[in-house]
Amino acid sequence: MRQARWAIVVVAVAALFVAIRSAAQRQPNRFDVLIKNGRIVDGTGAPWFRADLGIAGDRIAAVGLLDGASGVITVDATNLVVAPGFIDLLGQSEFNILVDGRAASKILQGVTTEVTGEGSSIAPVNDRLIQEAKAQAEYFGVAQNWRTLADYFRRLETQSRPAINMATFIGAGGVRNYVIGKDDRPATRSEIEQMKQLVATAMEQGALGLSTSLQYVPDRFASTDEIIELAKVAARYGGVYFTHQRSESGRIFESVDEVIAISRQAGIPAEIWHLKTAYKSNWGKMPELLRRIEGARASGVDLTANQYPYNRASNGLDACLPLWVREGGLEKMLARLRDPAQRERIRKDMDDANATTWENQWYGSGGGDGVMLSSVLNPELRKYEGMTLTQIGSAMGKDPRDAVMDLVIADRGESSVIIAIMNEEDVRTALQHPLVGVGTDSGAKAEDGKLSESKSHPRGWGSFPRILGKYVRDEHLLTLEEAIRKFTSKAASRVHLIDRGILRPGMMADVTVFDPATIRDVATFDDPNRYSIGIKHVFVNGKPVVANGAITGQKPGRPLRGPGYRL
Repeated sequence: MRQARWAIVVVAVAALFVAIRSAAQRQPNRFDVLIKNGRIVDGTGAPWFRADLGIAGDRIAAVGLLDGASGVITVDATNLVVAPGFIDLLGQSEFNILVDGRAASKILQGVTTEVTGEGSSIAPVNDRLIQEAKAQAEYFGVAQNWRTLADYFRRLETQSRPAINMATFIGAGGVRNYVIGKDDRPATRSEIEQMKQLVATAMEQGALGLSTSLQYVPDRFASTDEIIELAKVAARYGGVYFTHQRSESGRIFESVDEVIAISRQAGIPAEIWHLKTAYKSNWGKMPELLRRIEGARASGVDLTANQYPYNRASNGLDACLPLWVREGGLEKMLARLRDPAQRERIRKDMDDANATTWENQWYGSGGGDGVMLSSVLNPELRKYEGMTLTQIGSAMGKDPRDAVMDLVIADRGESSVIIAIMNEEDVRTALQHPLVGVGTDSGAKAEDGKLSESKSHPRGWGSFPRILGKYVRDEHLLTLEEAIRKFTSKAASRVHLIDRGILRPGMMADVTVFDPATIRDVATFDDPNRYSIGIKHVFVNGKPVVANGAITGQKPGRPLRGPGYRL
């Protein structure tokens, strides 16, 4: 009897607490921003619910029935979805936001935070690396006034405030280039110690962890043991390891084994960037690849992945050349390309169906028909943008392989291409998997200004709306709540951004409001530089960067520092 009375008291107190909390939510409040009547998709994967959201300063202040509340800015979100700001797990905008801080193509996708630093990060840099980047910096009018990650973050805070938040890895390839250059040789013990110190310093200055891009120079020249040594340093600071793995094609399973070994031996969580099974001979391997990731997790290895929702990739035109051509840096590469005897060897290697020492993307893309020039730095070459290398070769009156070499020479290695290497069914299979998140693998651009002069990959303009429009609304491949979870809380937790990714009081006020009935990507491979539609409002740290579908020009973004940051 006594226990029963006590139970009644507990229930009564609990009911009173709920009533008080509900009443408090209904009391009139004044917020800096009040978003009313929206379908809240909170980022956790839970079902949507109808509620209001109040923002005070740079944080979410309330989520619930805010009857009688008012806001300095009030948004009527009737028939709209209110979600956490989207997190691009591979944004590549670290340089672009210094050119144009609006980050227009990203905020009009609903992106509020970018993660960047694939293999080579914006810092640290020395005089030689500054010189290597000089042509691009001078063309876009960017003063190269940073050397360390701390310098770069300080610049974002004081000079070049962007519209979005920026977080970055420390790139193992960049560190190797800093210490060794682009030579194909093992690092000495003293060089590894120097690289480890650079990683430690970057972690203390706010890097999220260590990254590699093992298909490209100079990352390709690093051994697994070298990477493990650097990853152990990042792990000591609570960092994570993200990688463009060594093979995405014929040796993909061995490549995943390497990622697993690095994660296990360094004691560090790992994620595979832009997961794919490349080239026709490997199409259909995605289910097995995902099973291997699941198996790694079952064995205790914290491994996940992300992707972009397109069946074509993009990288530098010089990646169509054999690895030995690119070894040693730009000037050595150009000298080889000017040597008639070496050009003949290059042509043969580009047609080698059995290449094992490098990812032969030229052959894997089907040769010139599968490689499209997307952007150049040299304006004299812009007439070729949007053309395949077969078409360019025809226009030049030469073999498409020679066209590749001559374009690399003329643009001094600055050209980019789009390569047809993936299968739509593999893309869809990965997108459905709960362990796979989303990243655009492209820098922010705009329809106007200096960054609009060249073409690009449509993934940089439409990845998130493409998923919400094509794969969620139209094809029902995954639920709205699951897509938003991938964009937000999954991404935030993966890189330890503990105060973003969920709509909850006290969290940072990064919020995206969109129309689920109209959201879609507009950019195409033929006409890529086009904003997506359907994003109505975007708030970054409580400030509107998109209002009623238009860019406001506000730039409230911040550098987001990792778990090892020390003041």
